[in-house]
Amino acid sequence: MGMATSLLGMAALGTAQAQEPVTVTIGWAPPDITGVFKTATDFFEKSAQDAKAHGFNVEVITRAPTSHLAFADQVAIIEDFIQRRVDVIAVSPSEVQTVRSALAAAGEAGIPVIVVNLLEPIEGLDIASYIGFDNTQGGMVSAYSVADYFGGPGVLGAGEKVEVKPGDYLDLEFWQKTYADLPEEERAKIKAKGVIIEGVAGGFFSTARLSGFHEVMKQFPNVEIVGNPCAADWNREKATRCTEDFMQSAGQDLDFIWAASNEMGLGAMLALGNANRLQLANEPHESGSGKVAVFTNDVTPESVDQIANHRLIAETTHGFADWGWFGTKFAVQLACQVETPTQFDIRPRTVYVDNAREFYPDPQLPDIDWDTIRANCKKAG
Repeated sequence: MGMATSLLGMAALGTAQAQEPVTVTIGWAPPDITGVFKTATDFFEKSAQDAKAHGFNVEVITRAPTSHLAFADQVAIIEDFIQRRVDVIAVSPSEVQTVRSALAAAGEAGIPVIVVNLLEPIEGLDIASYIGFDNTQGGMVSAYSVADYFGGPGVLGAGEKVEVKPGDYLDLEFWQKTYADLPEEERAKIKAKGVIIEGVAGGFFSTARLSGFHEVMKQFPNVEIVGNPCAADWNREKATRCTEDFMQSAGQDLDFIWAASNEMGLGAMLALGNANRLQLANEPHESGSGKVAVFTNDVTPESVDQIANHRLIAETTHGFADWGWFGTKFAVQLACQVETPTQFDIRPRTVYVDNAREFYPDPQLPDIDWDTIRANCKKAG
């Protein structure tokens, strides 16, 4: 009887130990904690909470520098994560080159690294997983949205309407197919004058997005980009000042602003609104009227509300909810030594009034099979 009781006790203890939650600590280092990165951080946390119901104790430690230009601060944050011996480091670099040495040090310490906001491999570094999108393609998709609005085929403006169904991806493939056979005379009918607000002048992300935008725009001889881009460093207040300067320099002869990020696009929208010069999506555009249409990149709950209210014409989504949702999933898999994708592509696509609510407040994200990850986890609790 004593032996049986002892065996039962040992079995119960073994079962209890098997059910002990696996602890995973993620060091998350975004370049700031506002706008798009707040959205990404929120979904890192939502995914962590989801994991806690399935045998994991996931802690997300979020630390960000004071601004996108505080490069040394982001490096120091990564170095601190290494000292803390977190299980996985997730980082969205302010600039790729500035974090190279810190990420190399993480690898030497045996800490897997996830880079978000990027698909292009960082040469010379062993990165466990990339979650992001092609920044050049993001700029290209935005350019097609502009062409569509000012007379081209698509879903915006007064041009030929292309039928789309709910859930269809208005990604680069969609736009390239739509414009592939467009005759030269039809391309010439697309007319507008616009300006550009870029991020950090000369930086990787800003350069890639501008390159993609110009690559598409050169197909349309009567779309004119006026003057040089204004660098707003991904900042809303600086973009507001850029917009005020553009309104003064271009006068009434301005049809659109493309801002290469969400925060900057919202800054442009606010400045135009204050000057009573914001073009609304539900009102026809008249060239020379002084009204200016705003196009931008990223997509957050705030900007989706503005799209739904017709104050932003279109925005290219970069999947910030996806960053966090899959960021936590991949971090747990890496900590558990479970096979993890080395690259997860979030295809940039156009968001406008008809599909905006597919993205927020309830983004369509797949369920994560935490139970299977837990069953295959090789990490001790």
